[in-house]
Amino acid sequence: MTPHVIVVGLGFGDEGKGAVVDALCARGPVTTVVRFNGGAQAAHNVVADGRHHTFSQYGSGTLAGVPTHLSRHVLVEPVALATETRELAALGVPDPLALLTVHADALLTTPLHIAANRAREDARGDNRHGSCGKGIGETVWYSLLTGHHPGETVEHQEVLGHPGPAPTVGDCRNPTLLRRKLDTLARFYEPLIGAGTHVDDLIHLYTAFADAVRIVEGDHVGALADTGRLVFEGAQGVLLDETHGFHPHTTWSTTTPRNALDLLRGRPARVLGVTRTYHTRHGAGPFPTEDNTLPFPELHNDTGVYQGAWRTGHFDAVLFRHALACARPDALAVTHQDTPATHLATAYHSPTGPTTTLPTTDSRHLRACTPVLEPFTPDWFDHLDIPVEVTGHGPDRTAYNVRTPTPA
Repeated sequence: MTPHVIVVGLGFGDEGKGAVVDALCARGPVTTVVRFNGGAQAAHNVVADGRHHTFSQYGSGTLAGVPTHLSRHVLVEPVALATETRELAALGVPDPLALLTVHADALLTTPLHIAANRAREDARGDNRHGSCGKGIGETVWYSLLTGHHPGETVEHQEVLGHPGPAPTVGDCRNPTLLRRKLDTLARFYEPLIGAGTHVDDLIHLYTAFADAVRIVEGDHVGALADTGRLVFEGAQGVLLDETHGFHPHTTWSTTTPRNALDLLRGRPARVLGVTRTYHTRHGAGPFPTEDNTLPFPELHNDTGVYQGAWRTGHFDAVLFRHALACARPDALAVTHQDTPATHLATAYHSPTGPTTTLPTTDSRHLRACTPVLEPFTPDWFDHLDIPVEVTGHGPDRTAYNVRTPTPA
């Protein structure tokens, strides 16, 4: 069987992962798209057969008829999922929930997490981290608090109350347990967001959610992998990774292939790294090659209330090499090849002198770097020691070409 494919972004996100996953699924055969990180903050655009959808929690193979599995590494937001289900049904996808499975151990993102996330970001003022305001980091942070007490500091945030076990998708099948966890969660966040959230309403919503979706347990990904080819769809990009990104402008998520490889448990897979022909960043954080005069139109991204402005810049080979070292892809997908990129940064002038590598992931160091720009040639990617297996020359599925991988 053709090895499974793990799709990861090699930038700050928005590389075109959704369109690449859709192209792979349209070519087939693909049994399931597995989401392996992130949550409802994902925004993966697919344009196919006259339809456009921005995928958030459903896999980007849905318009090609491929089912989605939300793995235990995904943060699930049922209210947003219900909205996305209605949107897909309006596009003509028959019974979208029938295409979905969700692992019982996946963490729940609730309105309490979202409100806390936005309150913290609002309090930062001009020092915002660039959060999407979807509660992702807050969901992960709360899950780390077991055994901690008020006044302690966990991941640079003070524990304000008495935490309890984090609510999961599986809890939605047990209203008594769910109520206990949500009551504790609501009391915990009262010092930050007040007491305006009605837990009774959430109990009703989440038990209805459990009745509507297929919740699975155990090694569900292993069972899927043994019956057909899987495509693992990553969210965000390696340059935002919780370990390899530039703090504090990072995500509370593992954006490298690590989670997907963990789910596969040694089964063969190829890692496909996705990059544009230029770099982008949505929101705050260092961006050495940023150039707001570049004539790069953006159809599906704009300034976000919490995330901040949409930013573009020249291709950055220094950041690209850093991403390659973190993700270790077997092949590349190069998107937006219809955009006339003209220059790339081959090196930086840094506080410690000229460099072609990153000695640190400290945001302050990266902010102090200025790029050394050289002409960008259209065949630049073809001269790397890594094959280009997917190319995209526009937003529509028909603009994507998937090449047969070269045998190892």
